[in-house]
Amino acid sequence: MYKSDEIKKLLGLRIKELRKIKGLTQEELAERMEIDQRNLSKIECGNNFITAETLARILSSLDIEPSELFAFKHLQAEPILKDELIKAIIDNKTDIKLLYQLYQVTKK
Repeated sequence: MYKSDEIKKLLGLRIKELRKIKGLTQEELAERMEIDQRNLSKIECGNNFITAETLARILSSLDIEPSELFAFKHLQAEPILKDELIKAIIDNKTDIKLLYQLYQVTKK
């Protein structure tokens, strides 16, 4: 279960992530949304929560569906992600060979 502060932080991180994927600066996204850049910065930092109107502007400006915006499980703290992966491996709920291949491709 998420706490409200966690939701604000994760949502802000997700907006920032999607903005960067779209190749937009904060200034460009704020302009598209017709809001002040400082307000967008506060949202991305998790200091301000969005209104329904701002949510609609974000979705429209980034050309995304609501499900994409709220898909932020991967942004959780690393210990939570590690625990989930370990549990999936132990419970045989994942393809261990595929995980290993991904690890090999991404290790530094």
